[in-house]
Amino acid sequence: QVQLVESGGGLVQAGDSLRLSCKDSGRTFSRYNMGWFRQAPGKEREFVAAITWSVINTYYADSVKGRFTISRDNAKTMTYLQMNTLKPEDTAVYYCAAQITTGDRSNRQSYGYWGQGTQVTVSS
Repeated sequence: QVQLVESGGGLVQAGDSLRLSCKDSGRTFSRYNMGWFRQAPGKEREFVAAITWSVINTYYADSVKGRFTISRDNAKTMTYLQMNTLKPEDTAVYYCAAQITTGDRSNRQSYGYWGQGTQVTVSS
């Protein structure tokens, strides 16, 4: 069973940094590739970043590449998203998710477990 809880969101100014955390209270965390998605008001939920269960590979949306870093600590069952040089267009609810299929890691349909989300607001 996977139970995900995000934290770390908040209100920041453009150019600031935030680190989001995602805790899995289940027992099978290390078996799953993990991803971060975000959803802005009136928009579809979009892929942000993903990391393999082995921690070897990471993947990013073009819009965040070079600014965001995904990481995980399997021993602590934690996934992180370090967000630097934030922009107003990064404003959204951010969700962590566990991938349950071998499909496209940027497709939300590949993910079967989701957290409740954490709000990130970036003011200009």
